[in-house]
Amino acid sequence: MSTAPACLGHSRAAITPALRAAVDRLDHRSRHQAAYHFGWITAGGAPTRADAGKAVRPALALLSAEAVGASPETALPGAVAVELVHNFSLVHDDLMDGDEERRHKRTVWKLWGSSSAILTGDALLTLAQEVLLDAGTPAAASAARLLARTTRHLIRGQVQDLSFERRPYVTVDECLDMAADKTGALLSASSAIGAVLAGAPAATVDALARYGDEMGRAFQLTDDVLGIWGDPAVTGKPVYSDLRARKKSLPVSHALQQGGTHGVELATWLSAPGEPGEEELRRAAELIDGAGGRDWALAEAARRMKLAEDALLGVDLEAGARGELLALGRFVVDRDV
Repeated sequence: MSTAPACLGHSRAAITPALRAAVDRLDHRSRHQAAYHFGWITAGGAPTRADAGKAVRPALALLSAEAVGASPETALPGAVAVELVHNFSLVHDDLMDGDEERRHKRTVWKLWGSSSAILTGDALLTLAQEVLLDAGTPAAASAARLLARTTRHLIRGQVQDLSFERRPYVTVDECLDMAADKTGALLSASSAIGAVLAGAPAATVDALARYGDEMGRAFQLTDDVLGIWGDPAVTGKPVYSDLRARKKSLPVSHALQQGGTHGVELATWLSAPGEPGEEELRRAAELIDGAGGRDWALAEAARRMKLAEDALLGVDLEAGARGELLALGRFVVDRDV
C-alpha cells in the first residue's frame, strides 16, 4: 500500500476542530447523521475513532495558500468548505448508486432512509457556503463564488453519470467530460481556493486550478480501475462494485470503443437484464482487461498527472508547498492499483 504524504495527517488535524464546529450548527438529526458519516460517532451516538477519509481536498486547499506565500490558516475556511461539499456529494452518491457501505460501515441512507440522506447532504452543502462567507475577508466572496460554480459542475457531472446508465453506449470522450465535472471540478477548486483566499494573482490561481483539474481526471481514471479490480480492504466496497451496477466507467467505455469480440461480448452483457452473478462479473472484468481497458486507463491517468505537474512547474510557487502538492497528486493517482 502507498504511504500517505504527511500533509494529509496535518490537514486532517488542522481542519477537524473547525469542521466539527461547523457541523455543530446543524439541527440535531442532521448533525447526528453527518457526525456518523464523518466517522466521529457510531450510529448509536458513541464516540469512535473510525476512519474519516484521507482529507485530500482540504490538504490541497491549505497547500495552495502556502504555495503563494500565505499561512495555511488563511485557507482554513476554504479547506473546511471543500470537505463539506465533498461529503455532501458522497452522501448523495451513496443513495443514487445504492451503495450500502462506505469506509467499511453502513451508509447514511441505508441506516436512516433516502429522505434523511438527501437532507443531510443538503445541509452539508449549504453549510460550506456559510463557512466561507463567515470568513469576512475581501476574498471570501470570490472563494464562495468559486465553490458555487464548482458545485454546479459537480452536479452536472453526476447528471451525466446517471444518464449514462440508461444508454447502451457511451464514448470515452463523454466519460472524460463527465469526470472533469464530477471529480475534477472539486479537486480543481480545492487546489485554488487557498490561493484565492490569499489574494494571489489570477495567473497563479489558474495554474493551481489546472493542476487540480488534470489531477481530478487522473483520479477518476484510477478510481474507475479500483471500482472494478480494487481490493475491498482498501476501497471499502465489494470487488467488481461498478460492474454490479453495469456502470459504463472509463475502462468499460474504452473496451466497448475497441469493438472486436471482447467489446461485442461486453456490450451484450451490459444490456442483459437481471442481477449479475459472480461468474458473470469475473468474465466482464476479463473482457475489459482483454480489450485493453485497464491498461489504457492507468496510462491515461499517468498522462493526465504529467499535465497536472507541468501546470505547477509553469508558475512561481513556494518550493516546499509545490513539492508537497506534487507528492500528494502522485499518491492520489498511484494508490493501490
